[in-house]
Amino acid sequence: MFNRAVYSIRTNVALRSRSYALSRPSRVNKIPLASRVNTTQTNSTNGKPETADTTTTDIEADIATQSEIIPAESIPSSGVLTLPPLLDAPPAGSTTDWSRSYHGLSTQPFAVEVAVVLQASIDPLDIEIKPDGMIYLPEIKYRRILNKAFGPGGWGLAPRSETNVGPKIVSREYALVCLGRLVGIARGEQEYFDPSGIPTATEACKSNALMRCCKDLGVASELWDPRFIREFRKEHCLEVYAEHAATKKKRKLWRRKDQPKFEYPFKE
Repeated sequence: MFNRAVYSIRTNVALRSRSYALSRPSRVNKIPLASRVNTTQTNSTNGKPETADTTTTDIEADIATQSEIIPAESIPSSGVLTLPPLLDAPPAGSTTDWSRSYHGLSTQPFAVEVAVVLQASIDPLDIEIKPDGMIYLPEIKYRRILNKAFGPGGWGLAPRSETNVGPKIVSREYALVCLGRLVGIARGEQEYFDPSGIPTATEACKSNALMRCCKDLGVASELWDPRFIREFRKEHCLEVYAEHAATKKKRKLWRRKDQPKFEYPFKE
């Protein structure tokens, strides 16, 4: 028979200006935590460390104080999920709670004539390019395609979370519903530079979510194809040097060939 020895392992925990040494046994120990905690502090007179008894209440108080300094987490991408998601159809005669329902998701494909409209090739005249070279389709074009495919009133965007307003950005999660079926979920976002611009940013956030949801339907899928992007730039766009009116700094900017030259604040 061997005598079992319990060895005490000291773990230093630094909270604020104090350093706590916790005696953690290598085996199960039923001694209360308060009796196994001591505090190591420095004597202001001789500079040597001193040990004083400290209870867990003191440690919890320090942790609570620190938690007040740490900012709260932002709203997750899945929104406010205090209630469980709804996977089944709503009862007869009741409306669907699209803030948490997944009714109709991937149940069956849309009609062939609808799919043809959604997956039709984009007219190059409808595609725009930003000065940084990113091509995009204006959000009104997405709405026109959905109206043509499902008819006005046959589709809609339903909020899935509260509007999250940060120091510089607004975001909110939306669900795209077409003909009473959930099609896609995406979080839209938009920057703003002044608090007075938050309402406009909120509306732009909705349009951004619509664009992202439409990817699941195949609308304007070419805009995410690297080969298409390269060919479109080569055929329809120009990369030119432009000078900033105030700083006189030059930089390369993109524009369509059929668009006028840059005038302000950059002049070509």
